[in-house]
Formats: sequence, C-alpha cells, structure tokens
Amino acid sequence: MTDEVKETFAHASGGRRAAGGGNAPPAPAALAAKVRTLAPSMTRSMQRVAEAVAGDPAGCAALTVTGLAELTGTSEATVVRTARLLGYPGYRDLRLALAGLAAQQQSGRAPAITTDIAVDDPIADVVAKLAYDEQQTLADTAAGLDTVQLGAAVAALAAARRTDVYGIGASGLVAQDLTQKMLRIGLIAHAPGDTHLAVTNAVQLRTGDVALAITHSGSTGDVIEPLRVAFERGATTIAVTGRPDSPVTQYADHVLTTSTARESELRPAAMSSRTSQLLVVDCLFVGVAQRTYESAAPALAASYEALAHRHGALRGVAGDRRA
Repeated sequence: MTDEVKETFAHASGGRRAAGGGNAPPAPAALAAKVRTLAPSMTRSMQRVAEAVAGDPAGCAALTVTGLAELTGTSEATVVRTARLLGYPGYRDLRLALAGLAAQQQSGRAPAITTDIAVDDPIADVVAKLAYDEQQTLADTAAGLDTVQLGAAVAALAAARRTDVYGIGASGLVAQDLTQKMLRIGLIAHAPGDTHLAVTNAVQLRTGDVALAITHSGSTGDVIEPLRVAFERGATTIAVTGRPDSPVTQYADHVLTTSTARESELRPAAMSSRTSQLLVVDCLFVGVAQRTYESAAPALAASYEALAHRHGALRGVAGDRRA
C-alpha cells in the first residue's frame, strides 16, 4: 500500500455510529487539547508523534509523513494512526491543522502553562492556580467538542420519550445535574444512583428513548453495563467521556469528549473531569431548551414560580437575623 493511500484511507466506525457518517476534523485550536486528552491512552510511539506535533506545529507542518516518522523514531503507519486518533482523516489534514495552529501561535498569543499546587502554597496561589486550570480545562473541552455529535445528541434528547443518565461518584453528581435541568423544562429524566436500578431501568428503554453515560475513564463497569443494555434495547445512546477510544464508546451512538487538567496529588482527576463534564451537560441542556422552547419556557417559569415563596421566606429569615 502506498503512502498516498495510507494517508487518505479512513477507518470505518464500529457499531451503529457507522451509519451516521464521519465526524468533522477538529479545528487547529483543538489540537493541543486533543493531545492532552488522548496522550495517556496512546502507545508510547504514538505519544512521541503527538508530543512532537503539539510542541512544534510549525516544524512538523513542513514535514512529510516519512519525515515526521523519522523525526519521532516511529513508522509512517504510526504517524497516520496518531493523526486519525486525534480526529483527522489522514496526515494531510493534520498538516493543515498544524499550519493553522502555527499561524495562531505566531500571532503573539501566550502559550498555555499548567501549574501544580504545592502543599505549602498560600491560599491566594491555590485560588489562582485552580482558576487557571479550570479555565484551561473548559477551553480544551470547548475546543475539542465535536459539534456535529453534540447537535445529534441534542436532537435525540429533545425528542426522547424519556432519558436515563448513568454516572458513578463525581460523574454521578453531573448526571443528577442534567436530570434536574431537564425536569425543570418538563422532560422525563432519571439518574439512578444504584447500578442494579440503572440496569433494570435500561431494560425498559426502547427506540425513541435516550440513555446517556458519563464516565471520564470510559471504563467504569457500573456505567457501561446499563448503557450496553439500553443500546441493545434500541435506545439512542450517548457517552460523555475523556477517552474517546474507551470501552463505553462501543455502545454509544454519539460520543462527546471532555478534557481535564493535569492530575496532581492535591487535585485528583475527579475534580477536573467534573468541570468539563458540567460544561458538556450545560451545552446539552441549552441545546435541548432551544429546540423545545415553546414548552420549555413556560415549564421553567412554572418551576421558578413554584419555588419563589420558599426563596422569599428564606430572605425574610435572613433579614430578621441581620436586624
């Protein structure tokens, strides 16, 4: 097989997602975010390629697939596989993105710097570092989010008879956040916290329903099992994960990839992953609210009105205390 053919040949997607067509390649600004997100799941040789293109986009953009393979001590096949894993159909598409990223960097924008939190950091430094990492996580997630997949997920949620959302631990809190939002606009949504309940709920799903799994690692069995059951029952399935090549995606019609800040001793993955997951959840909710605005707006107003007297009573108590 020639290099030309190897560069342009695209892998066919597995499962029901194959019928939906390919995804658009990430924008140049998303490249660094993609590398940060996917590098931990890559082979060491693919990591060398990814680190090279993220570290020197201008230099790598000038290289052929053979040149980049020689630079990184890998093979042409590894370079092409890395390009595809990063979301580009072939190496030509990756080179175009690299050229675009290099142009953006030459415009004078400061490079991103990830900071670690030390045990003896003053609290002001902790605030500044956390704020920076949160901003970087959100920016990376936004840059790498596939809007085609997002739009398809929004359409499925807006039309669903009911939606089940699965998540464990910190991801479970995000699952509850989404279901509460959807309930506020009059949609039927559940976030079962018990795995057995999640599976028994999934058995009742059918075509026209939606099951959404939230798992940063993409390998949480308690989340994968109900999603698999829902997939087999014909429901539309969505995965929100930081690992787009993880086991959960085998049972997902639509995959929404999140990003995380670098994990440290004082900032576990659960913290940074929750930040990016909440952004995706908000995007889904706003998209659904837009599509169902005629029914969503009065439902949201009714929910505010139903709770208004409780907020007013609390304000009165607070006023009495200050007096």
